[in-house]
Amino acid sequence: MVSSATVDLLKDQLPLEHESVELSEDVAYGLVLVDIINGFCTVGAGPLAPAEPNEQISEMINEAEKLARSFCEKGWPVMAFIDCHHPDVPEHPYPPHCLAGSQQSNLVPALRWLEEEPNVTIRRKDCYDGFIGSIQEDGTNLFVNWVKTNNVTSLLVAGVCTDICVLDFVCSTMSAKTRGFLSPLEDVVVVSNACATFDFPVEVARTNKHGLAHPQELMHHMGLYMAKERGAKIAYGVSVAGS
Repeated sequence: MVSSATVDLLKDQLPLEHESVELSEDVAYGLVLVDIINGFCTVGAGPLAPAEPNEQISEMINEAEKLARSFCEKGWPVMAFIDCHHPDVPEHPYPPHCLAGSQQSNLVPALRWLEEEPNVTIRRKDCYDGFIGSIQEDGTNLFVNWVKTNNVTSLLVAGVCTDICVLDFVCSTMSAKTRGFLSPLEDVVVVSNACATFDFPVEVARTNKHGLAHPQELMHHMGLYMAKERGAKIAYGVSVAGS
């Protein structure tokens, strides 16, 4: 198990400053929720779900729900990515997970209400990266179209896993933004306490053929740090102007 002293040393050598974000009616916001589904977040729901209650994941769900409710109350656009795989298409190095039609591939109970909201777009994806997973059969990209249709200038990102699907999506989005493919998007903000990753200690990984060691707090920090390294902003919590 990685000691708290080791994590503190990492954070000291790779410091991560958080920004303050206050949502304003003057800005066109969009919210992307990445894979907040049973297969990654609900205790005992599958091979990649937590085996017991996890504080970081619980906080992520609570904060993501608050964000989603704020957006839906204002009618602002929300896109929810849902990991969804065909059983014959493996996603190495992980065991089969979040298969199409299974409960693993559904939003967590706290967010199932999003399916009925008119401002919410749900995209089932079969890869880590929601940007790539948004490419449709005709070559168009659902996420790109969503940004442009809603004139999103500031994008907030929440979900799991901080260092995998969230990071991959942020990296692709920043690259597309740099190339001018996502106009009018200006800012990408990763909300750190509305993100989480999984815990797979080294002592467990040594006896498991399906995964590399993945200490939760360390990898969460690294995911956020690398997202900022790509040009995203990192915020801890989001407030709403006037509330």
